[in-house]
Amino acid sequence: MDYFTYKNNTLYAEDVNIDDILKKVRTPFYLYSKKTFLRHFNQIKDAFKELDPIIAYSIKSNSNLAILKILKKAGSGFDIVSGGELYRALKIKADPSKIVFAGVAKSNDEIEYALKNNILFFNTESLNEIDAINRIAGKLNKIANIAVRINPDVVPKTHKYITTGKKETKFGISIYEIDNIIKKVVKSPNVKLKSIHIHIGSQITKVEPYITAIKKIISVLPKFKEAGIEIEYLNIGGGFGIIYKNEKPPLPQQFARKIIPLIKKAGLKLIMEPGRYISGNSGILITKVIYIKKSLNKKFIIVDAGMNTLVRPTLYESYHEIIPVKKTAGKIKADIVGPICETGDFFAKERTIGKVQEGDYIAVKSAGAYGMVMASRYNSRPLPAEVLVDGKKFKIIRKPESYKDLIKKERF
Repeated sequence: MDYFTYKNNTLYAEDVNIDDILKKVRTPFYLYSKKTFLRHFNQIKDAFKELDPIIAYSIKSNSNLAILKILKKAGSGFDIVSGGELYRALKIKADPSKIVFAGVAKSNDEIEYALKNNILFFNTESLNEIDAINRIAGKLNKIANIAVRINPDVVPKTHKYITTGKKETKFGISIYEIDNIIKKVVKSPNVKLKSIHIHIGSQITKVEPYITAIKKIISVLPKFKEAGIEIEYLNIGGGFGIIYKNEKPPLPQQFARKIIPLIKKAGLKLIMEPGRYISGNSGILITKVIYIKKSLNKKFIIVDAGMNTLVRPTLYESYHEIIPVKKTAGKIKADIVGPICETGDFFAKERTIGKVQEGDYIAVKSAGAYGMVMASRYNSRPLPAEVLVDGKKFKIIRKPESYKDLIKKERF
C-alpha cells in the first residue's frame, strides 16, 4: 500500500492533504509517513521472526529523532557509524544492548563513549581498530564485545559507490586474512569476539549475493572454533533494495526463505541493519516551481530545492519519480533542476511529468533515505524542514532554518 496517493487530483500523505501542509510550511521540505516506516520495519520483523533477530535500523539513512523514537517503540535496535549517531540513539533512550557501532574510522573518543554506554558490539573493520578498542577497554577496565567485519569479496551488482563487499573497497577485513584476525583477537585480552559482520552494499535487488556471502562466512567459522573463539551472532548488514523506478527487489519474506535455513544450520543468532528499506519510500521531498525556462529546443523546470537538499541524483545519477502535487491535464518534458550554481544540480533530465506551471509544487518520491541526512548549506541556503504525517495529523519534526541559523556559530 502506498501512503502517498492522489485523492481528487491532489496528493495526500496518509490522510493529510499536502495543500494543508503547504499553508504552514515553506518549501522545500521533507515529508514522512509514519505508517510507511512502521509497515516496512514490521515486514522485516515478521519475515525473520523465526530467528527473533536484532533489527538494528541504520541511523545514517534517516536520523531524525522522531523517526528513531517511532522505530524504538516498534522494537528496533540501531546501527550507528559515529559518536553523533550514538548520541541521537541515547537521546531517544534506545537500548544500548541493541546498538552496533560500524564505520572504518572510529576515533578514540568515540570508542570510549560507546564503551561507557555498554553498546552490544563494535563492528571492527581493521586489525588496527581491534588494537585501539583493546587498549581503550583496558584503560576503562572493561571487556569490549566486538564483531569483525569480514569483506567476503562478493559482487552485489549495485552502483559502484554503494558496493562495499568487494576486496577493493575500504570496508572490513579481507576474508583471506582470517588467520591474522584470529591471532590479533587471541592476543587482545580486553576484547571478546562474538560476532561476524558482513555488509556487501546498498540497494541490492537480488537474494543471491547475500547467500554467497553468508555461505563464505559460514565456511570459515570452524577456524574460529579451533582457536577457542565461539561465534554467537552473524550480522548480515543491510542493503535490501527498494523500488525507485522499475526495480523488482525481493520482499523480506523472499530473503528470509533463503537466509533463515543457513543461519539455523550454523547455529547462529541473527543481526540485521536495514536502513533504506525502512526509510526510503517513507518520505518525499516537496519543492516549488520557481521558473519554467525555455532555451532553444530545451525546457527547464527550476525548483527551490537543489543538490544541497537532495544530492542523490548528482552523486549517484539516481532516479527518483517526480510528480505534481496537483494533477492536471497534459504533460511537460524538461530537465528538473535546482538553484545551486553547479551544472550537476539536477533531479532529472529530459523527464516527462504531469504539466506544471510557475508557482506549482512537485514531489520527489523515494526521498526518505539519504535525503535530509546528506543535505548541506551550500550556497548559504538554510536546511529545510522535516514534517511527519500520522493519520490525519502532521507535525513539524525539524524546523526550517533561518538566515540567522546559517551564521550563528561563526565569529568575526
